[in-house]
Amino acid sequence: MNMNKKRFGKGLLTALVLAVCLLAGCGKKEASDKDRLGRIQESGEIVIAMEGAWSPWTYHDENDVLVGFDTEVGQAIADILGVKATFVEGEWDALLAGLEVGRYDLMINGVEVTDERSETFDFSEPYGYIRTALVVKSDNTDITSFEDLKGKETANSINSTYMLLAEQYGAQVQGVDTLDQTIDMVLSGRVDATLNAELSIDDYLKEHPDAAIKTVALTEEASLVSIPMKKGSDSDSLREAVNSAIAQLRENGKLAEISMKYFGKDITDK
Repeated sequence: MNMNKKRFGKGLLTALVLAVCLLAGCGKKEASDKDRLGRIQESGEIVIAMEGAWSPWTYHDENDVLVGFDTEVGQAIADILGVKATFVEGEWDALLAGLEVGRYDLMINGVEVTDERSETFDFSEPYGYIRTALVVKSDNTDITSFEDLKGKETANSINSTYMLLAEQYGAQVQGVDTLDQTIDMVLSGRVDATLNAELSIDDYLKEHPDAAIKTVALTEEASLVSIPMKKGSDSDSLREAVNSAIAQLRENGKLAEISMKYFGKDITDK
């Protein structure tokens, strides 16, 4: 047989084998074939998004260590899953955008469940229950209820539940990044009011007892605080694992313990 034909035959066989390997994967399952929980377990790391500037939920202590209720909840969930928790900090709206495209596995940052958010994200079972406070400067007598926000200006994180609620009542909202900035804008008169978690306002007043602000109204019903993740079947097993972890932390008292540490009350009990 002609040597060129032999080479051609071997080359054709090699090409066919490579083609079969590409189609069948040569018996090796790629990471892309796994769902999100599978990829987390394979990498040994779960990426959790949070602001890191919202005390007592997630913030930096005097030693610049990331701490807070949500930080410890996130760490506890990672421990149960048997993986390392990697916390990524950023601004609220950017974190939600990153979560939507799968840049982060979870966002643990006092996120309240809304119908609009449920269209974009899958949510875990609630792990907290909070009310929203309407806060104004101490000498403000114009605003005594949420209805009084019509035509007024408030300051809140962009796309936060508080911003959306203020807009529902007819307020014009200025976007800010942190609670401290929000309160400063109220105190300086640049805005008329702000909306935030009742617990966060309580915590702020503990740190700033002389702050000239007051809470004039609270929402009647508590909002559900849950953990959002990218929507779709890829997250189904992750959601189930997170729900199982939350149930375990609730049953062994760890959730209540973390809540008492940061809030002085148990916000995890409906």
